[in-house]
Amino acid sequence: MSQNTIQSNVNKNTKVIKQIARRLGFDFCGISKATFLEEEAPKLEQWLNQKMHGTMHYMDNHFDKRLDPRKLVDGAKSVVSLIYNYFPNEDISQTSGFKIAKYAYGKDYHFVIKDKLRTFLSDIRETIGEVNGRAFVDSAPVMERVWAKRSGIGWIGKNSLLLNRNMGSFFFLAELVLDIDLISDGPIKDFCGSCSKCMDACPTDAIPEPYIVDASKCISYFTIELKEAIPEDFKGSFENWVFGCDICQDVCPWNRFSRPHHEDAFVPHEALKRLDKKEWTEMTREVFNEIFRKSAVKRTKYEGFKRNISFVSKNERAK
Repeated sequence: MSQNTIQSNVNKNTKVIKQIARRLGFDFCGISKATFLEEEAPKLEQWLNQKMHGTMHYMDNHFDKRLDPRKLVDGAKSVVSLIYNYFPNEDISQTSGFKIAKYAYGKDYHFVIKDKLRTFLSDIRETIGEVNGRAFVDSAPVMERVWAKRSGIGWIGKNSLLLNRNMGSFFFLAELVLDIDLISDGPIKDFCGSCSKCMDACPTDAIPEPYIVDASKCISYFTIELKEAIPEDFKGSFENWVFGCDICQDVCPWNRFSRPHHEDAFVPHEALKRLDKKEWTEMTREVFNEIFRKSAVKRTKYEGFKRNISFVSKNERAK
């Protein structure tokens, strides 16, 4: 096969993949070369050594796989990074008794997006031919924000989240790691400038310096990942967040460009919009299971959710 034919196939396959991404509702699709993340290795090692991952011991695992997607997919050549919007029509935190992160309003994104990625892989194989690849959505040792940055669909902000000039940061990231050559998109510049609003707004000082998040101090970590008692040192600082936290996103100037999603699966349960603090506090297991039946909130389980509400309520009264 001539070099011209090979390049023509690469161009055609790249175009096909971006067309499929649009058809499946992904807002942005970027591509980067599957290679070892040399620059990230010392950063990740230092972050882990400083215990900024708290009790998330799974972060210690698969260090080599986190840095090299070729260890996840044999013969991997390309990483396809995707953005899927979840910004809601209504900010429930403004009307409900307590606050949960916007990404958890509707059906668990792992299921919604994983289904789309299965279809994506199937469509690739139907259109291009036999392609070996795997789909990931926040459930494997993949440094998704780094790959997204490399693919040019955004830059990593000072709060460590990916930012996109057209839609801010209220979106999910997903990846396809494929064993075919594709045209890579180059990274874009960092548009955070001198802004430090995310750092200044964090009530637990979880962003000690730009681009570094101490997860062990993050409200999301305390309300989701931590399985033991929440340290009393942080009493009075949760600002009514009982599952996750959007503070560093809500204050980000780039999120003025956020637009409501069009995904029916992300629409919240009607009851969630109407709960007052008394109803949150007295929520039974049955009500919890009904309202959050398909939600990511179930990750914290009923006992963890009640612990979070109790911690916030108790320390709010103590203030």
